[in-house]
Amino acid sequence: MSDQPRRPRRPAKPYRRPKKDPVRILAFEALRAVDERDAYANLVLPPLLRKARESEGPEKFDARDAALATELVYGTLRRQGTYDAIIAACVDRPLREVDPPVLDVLSLGAHQLLGTRIPTHGAVSATVELARVVLGDGRAKFVNAVLRKIAQDDLDGWLERVAPPYDEDPEDHLAVVHSHPRWVVSALWDSLGGGRAGVEELLRADNERPEVTLVARPGRATTDELLTEEAAVPGRWSPYAVRLTEGGEPGAVPAVAEGRAGVQDEGSQLVALALAAAPVEGPDRRWLDACAGPGGKAALLGALAAERGAVLLASEKQPHRAGLVAKALAGNPGPYQVVAADGTRPPWRPGSFDRVLVDVPCTGLGALRRRPEARWRRRPEDLDGFAPLQRGLLRTALESVRVGGVVGYATCSPHLAETRAVVADLLKQFPDAELIDARPLLPDVPDLGDGPDIQLWPHLHGTDAMYLALLRRTA
Repeated sequence: MSDQPRRPRRPAKPYRRPKKDPVRILAFEALRAVDERDAYANLVLPPLLRKARESEGPEKFDARDAALATELVYGTLRRQGTYDAIIAACVDRPLREVDPPVLDVLSLGAHQLLGTRIPTHGAVSATVELARVVLGDGRAKFVNAVLRKIAQDDLDGWLERVAPPYDEDPEDHLAVVHSHPRWVVSALWDSLGGGRAGVEELLRADNERPEVTLVARPGRATTDELLTEEAAVPGRWSPYAVRLTEGGEPGAVPAVAEGRAGVQDEGSQLVALALAAAPVEGPDRRWLDACAGPGGKAALLGALAAERGAVLLASEKQPHRAGLVAKALAGNPGPYQVVAADGTRPPWRPGSFDRVLVDVPCTGLGALRRRPEARWRRRPEDLDGFAPLQRGLLRTALESVRVGGVVGYATCSPHLAETRAVVADLLKQFPDAELIDARPLLPDVPDLGDGPDIQLWPHLHGTDAMYLALLRRTA
């Protein structure tokens, strides 16, 4: 035996409780709701932020905390595909074998490391502390090891490693670099046309945080009133639009709180304005919004109809959404009616209306800036599910308009299967209908395509990718 004396053991470090960071815990809770309940971040996040602001504690949750939490949630969701590819390169198992809560924490950490200006040490330590709180000390060690691997390179360096070369697989390269499913990249590229530069601009725009856009409802509010708000600037194209360039809380705007103004993307406003500007032959007294929920377009159409002495009927199949429509229209300066009715089996008689808007349910690929999680939920087969409904709604709309009247077919998707294919099919069934060139109705808006329909784009117009075709009944 050795005569060497044993070295005394170092005393064990006392256990340190993890520090709770309310910002990152809130962001984690929002991501879990999106993942577990198929919730949408734009519906989950506001009440969480409101609760955090109202909570009593030693550290008050302020506007900067809310801004960081919002960036962490939306930034992580937008770049989820990219971060998944990077995380997969740093773990020794398929991602499907990583527990979803652990993957959410890793994604939050990856976004802080690769998508924000948070210093590397701060991003790693804050995420590990979050993992200790929500996952436990054991799994926090795994999170720490993975994040330290991710921190060894920046985003560009990782993309060089995990994205396939463009020359070998252009669509897969763009899918990884710009964090879109491959089939969505392919569909958007087909709809947009052109070369690599255009589709990359579109994909980048999908990953940018959109401005909050307000609409001043005619006869109830003015843009001058809304422009008195902090960081408010005029809209790009709609005469009723005002943009809040620094985000802000729309509900704090008095006109919005009172229902005289609303939150509405400028593309949605342009769809309503183009339909209202389309020439009709004969009287112009009865307007229909056949898929009116949740009520943004109906509120604008109702106000425009009132200015001309026309009456709007707003129809929505789901009763709770019909209630939202009624709320949006409350206080309209002219007469209107809201009904809960199936747009494919309507209670009104054929040929009853002079103008009809049918904004059909769709995949929502045109609003990926606002609902980034939708890109990961949708599947190509969803198109088959929407197709019969879209055609049925447009068929009823064409039957509902009188000869000389106009139908607007709108959808918040640029996918050709949801836009031009639907219109082409219905024109075959209705030889007494013709397409109207919608572009001259929006004379100040550039880059509307070859017509006669209109496709708006985030990277060209700063709007959601709204589609509109105008059809007139001729006989």
